[in-house]
Amino acid sequence: MAKITFITSDHQTIELEGDSGSVMELAVEHNVNGIDGDCGGVCSCATCHVHVRPEDMEKTGAASEIETDMLELDDNADAYSRLSCQIVISDAIDGVILTVAK
Repeated sequence: MAKITFITSDHQTIELEGDSGSVMELAVEHNVNGIDGDCGGVCSCATCHVHVRPEDMEKTGAASEIETDMLELDDNADAYSRLSCQIVISDAIDGVILTVAK
């Protein structure tokens, strides 16, 4: 079971727990504001864009090339950007804090 904390653009902190699927699926299931997942998790939109704390990047890993290409289309992307549909829930990401992109 992994605990994941979301910080929304309106500064709401939401702590969720999951044991399978993607971070985007967990966020959509719990109506996290700003995580829409319009493409259903196939990495073809950026409606699940999050910023990973620098100290948590090792937990989530780097974005894939396809993910990076999609993020380049988002003006708010930076070196700590990830698409939450591409972050798999596992014990390895336990404690991660994600800021939902605007």
